[in-house]
Amino acid sequence: MNRILVCLFLLIFAADLSANAPYFHDVKPDKGEGIYSLLRKYDLMIHPCNKEKFLELNNLTEKSVLLTHKSYKLPIYIYTYNGKSIRSTIDVDNWEKAVRIKKYNESILKKGARRTNYTDSKILWVPYHEIACTITETEPSIKPSKIAPIKSNAKPKINKIKPADKNNLYVSLFGEEYAKVKVLDKSLKNKVYYVVAGHGGPDPGAMCNDCLDNKNLCEDEYAYDIALRLARDLMQHGAKVHVIIQDANDGIRDGELLKCDYDEKCMGKLKIPRRQKARLVQRAAEINRLYRGHKAQGIKYEDQVAIFLHVDSNSASKQQDVFFYHHKKSKTGKKLVKKIRDTFQEKYDKYQAGRGYHGTVKSRGLYVINYTQPTTVFVELANIRNKNDHKRILFKENRQAVANWLFEGLTR
Repeated sequence: MNRILVCLFLLIFAADLSANAPYFHDVKPDKGEGIYSLLRKYDLMIHPCNKEKFLELNNLTEKSVLLTHKSYKLPIYIYTYNGKSIRSTIDVDNWEKAVRIKKYNESILKKGARRTNYTDSKILWVPYHEIACTITETEPSIKPSKIAPIKSNAKPKINKIKPADKNNLYVSLFGEEYAKVKVLDKSLKNKVYYVVAGHGGPDPGAMCNDCLDNKNLCEDEYAYDIALRLARDLMQHGAKVHVIIQDANDGIRDGELLKCDYDEKCMGKLKIPRRQKARLVQRAAEINRLYRGHKAQGIKYEDQVAIFLHVDSNSASKQQDVFFYHHKKSKTGKKLVKKIRDTFQEKYDKYQAGRGYHGTVKSRGLYVINYTQPTTVFVELANIRNKNDHKRILFKENRQAVANWLFEGLTR
């Protein structure tokens, strides 16, 4: 009986934790409504990072046309209001921020952009800039080109590798079941890889609310699991691997539901900032610091690769294959991304003959692509809201297959 009560408590506790995990509000635009008019309707144009996040969330450009039959994610986080206070609901101590959020909800209700008061419906709207990129009156606006590099002497835990025996390594970051890494050969001995799972810390990335047993799916958790599996593949062939975003207590997981949490650290030690730009600057700066160190050791540009793994969020009806971005001026990056795409094409032709594969290769001016010094590959693994795409990220066998195919593409 005691065991049953404990299990029930854990289930209720876990449900309570996931209930307030924020997700992005989505809407369908009115006829003739464009990006700017849609954002103005929800009082989001006052902060430029809202527009940037809107374009990122929906894979759009400033010239994109909005379709009335399609839902678009707005840069507005939806929280379950706890009935006590805004500060305790979103876990912040800033009273002025809470007041701004309160006034925002009241203003948006008065305009008719939302139908209910947050105190009655228990649905709290929080503009993206209040969580990720607020610029206060006392904080000067900083242009991206003038952001100073973050200096750090932090050493990633992944580099604290212990020889288990002559032919094996022990990497605790991978978790107990996968910590022992059998070194198959040294074919990648002089190669360096920076493996980066998108988002993390205070930002779970794209979310699918109530997608699996009424639980939330968080982008950063699935990207992280595939990142670790890829890192392990690379290490089995002697590569030097830096896992940039780390969660010390997760490891490689085999379950379908990977619990959303917020304890990831950059390099295993650095707290990940709430502001989006600061997060991107932090991880790019750490990669560049490591890159310069390896370059000084004689490892060439073409032998160092940064790979960023993300899970996209699109209309729930849109099934999409793994697709890729590279720097528009990087011939090395474009060539490498095409190799990975060709690998996926071959695998689909072999294992799902007749299905077809439609993954694309494009250049894109994302911050981490523009400001990371090694050859950079940016990967969107799936649409987190599409049930068919869920198969690619929910099942451990498929997550491992994706990691293996990325490995083959990177090293072919």
